[in-house]
Amino acid sequence: MSNRKRILITGAAGFLGSHLCDRFIKEDYHVIAMDNLITGRLKNIEHLFHLENFEFYNHDVSKFIHVPGKLDYILHFASPASPIDYLKIPIQTLKVGSLGIHNCLGLARVKKARVLIASTSEVYGDPTVHPQPEEYWGNVNPVGPRGVYDEAKRFQEAMTMAYHTFHGVETRIVRIFNTYGPKMRLNDGRVLPAFIGQALRGEDLTVFGDGSQTRSFCYVDDLIEGIYRLLHSDYAYPVNIGNPDEITICDFAEEIIRLTGTTQKVIYKDLPKDDPKQRQPDITKAKSLLGWEPKVSRSEGLKLTYEYFKQLSPEELNEVDHYNFDKYIH
Repeated sequence: MSNRKRILITGAAGFLGSHLCDRFIKEDYHVIAMDNLITGRLKNIEHLFHLENFEFYNHDVSKFIHVPGKLDYILHFASPASPIDYLKIPIQTLKVGSLGIHNCLGLARVKKARVLIASTSEVYGDPTVHPQPEEYWGNVNPVGPRGVYDEAKRFQEAMTMAYHTFHGVETRIVRIFNTYGPKMRLNDGRVLPAFIGQALRGEDLTVFGDGSQTRSFCYVDDLIEGIYRLLHSDYAYPVNIGNPDEITICDFAEEIIRLTGTTQKVIYKDLPKDDPKQRQPDITKAKSLLGWEPKVSRSEGLKLTYEYFKQLSPEELNEVDHYNFDKYIH
C-alpha cells in the first residue's frame, strides 16, 4: 500500500481548487478531487485524470460525503465565489457554506483528518478599518445582495471553530483576498478577468462607481504557497493571505489598457449595492506565523495571466457561462 498522504479537495474543478490539485500532486499526495461542476470546469483538472494518485468525484458536498479509506487532510474550497454566480444561486451558496462545511467537518472528525477551509476577505464586508487585520470583526449587511456569500463564509468560520473547540478537530482557516491567474473564468464578474476579457474583445472597460474603490491583487501561485504553509502550520485561527499592494479600480483599468495595448476607453456605471470601498490585507500574521509574503509583482503576474487569456479561442473569449442551475435551486 502507498504511503502517500491522502487529501480531499472540494471545489476541485474551480479556479483555486484546480491549482491546489496541481500543487498537491506535485508534492506527491494522493488527491481526491470533488466538485458538482455547477461553476467548476473539468478542463481545469482533466490533465490529471491519467494519474494513479488522482481521482475525481462528481458530488455536491451539501449532501452526505463518503470517501473510502484514510484521509489525512481536507481542503474545503467548494463555493460560488463571484457575484454573478452567488446572485444566481443564493440558496446553493448558503447551503455549501452551511451544510457543506458541516459535512466536511463531520468527515474530518471521523477520519481524524486536518481540515482547512477557504474563507474570504468578504467577511470584513465594507470595512471601517484599513488595512484589515484578522481581529477586525467586519461591517457586513446580512440581508443585502452580497449577504448570501458573506454570511455563508462567516458561518463557515464559526462552525469550524466550534468543531475545533468542542470536538478537537484540527482546523485551519484562510481568509483569501482578491486572487488572479490562469484558469479564471473570463465572464464570472470579477474585475480582473472582466477587464482583460473586454480588452481582448475590443470593448470599453467597465468601471463601477467612480473607480476610487481599492483592491489588492495576489497572484495565484503566491496564494497557493500561503495555503500550503498554513495547512502544515499549528495555527487554528483565521489568517489573511493576500497581496497588500493596493490600487484603485480606475488605475487598475488603465494598467490593463497599457498591458493589452488596446485603444478602448473606460466607461462608468453605478456601483453595486454594498460593494466594498477598500480592500487591503494586513499580512502580519502570515509573515510571522508562516514566513510567507507574496513574491510575484502585479506587473509580472498580469503578464502571465494575459498570456493565458490570449491563447483562448474566439469562442472561449465570447463564451457566456451556462450552468444547469435549476437542479441546485431548492
